Amino acid sequence: MQTTFKTFILLIVSMLLLSTNPVSAHCDSYDGPVIIDAYKALETNNVNLLLKWVSESQEAEIKDLFRKTYNLKSGDKEIYTIVEKHFLETLVRLHRETEGAPFTGLKPAGQVAPIVQMADNSIETQSVQELNRRFLGHIERVVNEKFQTVNQLSAQKDNSVEQGRAYVEAYVDYVHLLVGIHGMLEHGAGGHDH
Repeated sequence: MQTTFKTFILLIVSMLLLSTNPVSAHCDSYDGPVIIDAYKALETNNVNLLLKWVSESQEAEIKDLFRKTYNLKSGDKEIYTIVEKHFLETLVRLHRETEGAPFTGLKPAGQVAPIVQMADNSIETQSVQELNRRFLGHIERVVNEKFQTVNQLSAQKDNSVEQGRAYVEAYVDYVHLLVGIHGMLEHGAGGHDH
């Protein structure tokens, strides 16, 4: 039974990692991969580093804005700061459009969810073992906790309306978690905000 559960969870992790749309967005943060590439492109005057983040139909807009931003780099620092921020916002907004996700502004660095940090680290180290160990352990703990809660409340669910409602709330929480996991396995992770 334990092996089957771990196999099931490994499938979830695989779906999340292989999905073309990340589960948790961080492309709009200053320490996310889009802006890191943008700074690298502006440092090296290489707009091609950014084109992977936008669609082919958006390339001309990014190339034009990149050129204008880069050309102002050695000028007035206040003006460059404003133009650079506009460029970063435009790049991230266009990238999010390609994913069907809304742009809600640039986010400060350091707000990336731990699972996204682990996913990025697995790519950098070219190893998924640590992510699997930590993520699978977390999922197993959450499923077990929700099961234990609903299982304990099940014995009292018919004693009173209040106890029945507590059971139903725990039951719905437990089942929705499992349905959500199953839905991701069947249909993929969806967009950034799923």
